[in-house]
Amino acid sequence: MTGPIPYSPTPGLSYDPSDNVYWDPQGLADEIDRTFEICQGCRMCFKYCDSFPLLFSFVDDHHDGDVRGITDDETARVFDACFQCKLCEVQCPYSARDNHDFLLDFPKLVHRYRAQGTRRQGVGRRERLLGDPDRTARLARASGGLADALNRRSRVHRAFLERMVGIHPDKELPRFARRTFTSWATSEGLVGKPADGEVVLFPTCYVEHNDPEVGRDTVAVLARNGIGVTCEKGLACCGMPAWESGDLETLRTKAATNLDRLEPHVAAGKAVVAINPTCSMMLRQEYPQLVEPTDRGRAEALAAATVDPSEYLWSIRDEKRFDTDFASTPGRVSYHAPCHLRSQAVGFKGRDLLRKIPGVKPATTMECCGHDGTFAMSTEGFEVSVRIGRKAFDAMADADAEVWATDCPLAALQFAQHAQRRPMHPMSILARAYQPDGFPTPVESRRPGQD
Repeated sequence: MTGPIPYSPTPGLSYDPSDNVYWDPQGLADEIDRTFEICQGCRMCFKYCDSFPLLFSFVDDHHDGDVRGITDDETARVFDACFQCKLCEVQCPYSARDNHDFLLDFPKLVHRYRAQGTRRQGVGRRERLLGDPDRTARLARASGGLADALNRRSRVHRAFLERMVGIHPDKELPRFARRTFTSWATSEGLVGKPADGEVVLFPTCYVEHNDPEVGRDTVAVLARNGIGVTCEKGLACCGMPAWESGDLETLRTKAATNLDRLEPHVAAGKAVVAINPTCSMMLRQEYPQLVEPTDRGRAEALAAATVDPSEYLWSIRDEKRFDTDFASTPGRVSYHAPCHLRSQAVGFKGRDLLRKIPGVKPATTMECCGHDGTFAMSTEGFEVSVRIGRKAFDAMADADAEVWATDCPLAALQFAQHAQRRPMHPMSILARAYQPDGFPTPVESRRPGQD
């Protein structure tokens, strides 16, 4: 083909896997050329991941500025370097988010590319393991703690995981809780009728299996502020780990399970509070376009009802029930803004809530931590994730704060390993600040009428 590559959408544009065009290889190829041409002319997103530096290098150093010369192997390298942080879409001036005619969405194009590849080649061993955290957690829990011990202490075991599954031997893997969040919630009487309460908690698979304390803190803080909280049994992973590799079938299966469980709560007018930003992003932004066509209506209803916990708590800040009776303070806080919260454009409500604690002056870091789902766990992604996350590690440390915060549990894992300090979730900081012994510094008694 000769002549200029059009900037306007080609007939091959589709981000909807229920559309036949989505699966058309030529349609995908046309959209790849168009996207590469726009991106190499703009170059705004040079700093977010290795996809764009690779693309620009191939165009400049190998193909004399012609993106049509980029080979299939080079395209694969560009897309394999994308770890779906979404920051390029957030910043892109040519996106549907900004109502631009080009309708560019690089992360969705990558997902389309991977989905076509997975349809042709099937789901790999590592992708099958990491793509179903619920199943992995059940197996780990059945080992009675052996899985955690081997992951932490056995180099032989980690070498086996690297060779057989492609998990980097130096990656600190999440530990598995002996008791799930839902088990605790059931014992507390929180699993009730859908009509009960004001919100239903979507704990996410990470909180459910790895860090239930964040879920307990979230319940405690919401309840402290007069918000009736209920929980639901049988919820599944949001499906993002499967969708990272283009596994649409697993994503849709998990999404259907969550829709079945959450639909009665949504119908009752409740908000769905999703603790992990990646999961709230999936429910709010991805489900409506990715689920089966028959599920689209209820996916849109779920999307409209989904909120981040800090976002929901911030929404009642002007109500009398909003509780600012804090008893202790962490003082200066270094706050990391997760990429997937930024992609939802809800602001930094976790940081804003922390400012309500007397003495707290949060310093904000907006650099990507580099973990991004399962990317940092992979053999090829681990060292890249550390390099990309270095700006975030350094920025958090430069704030010179004793307490670090992030709304993303996986970001907390990344900081703990590579910056030697584990950030707390804003809900956990608030929960502790309500307690006299939560932090070493007490809050001075306020005079009547003081804010």
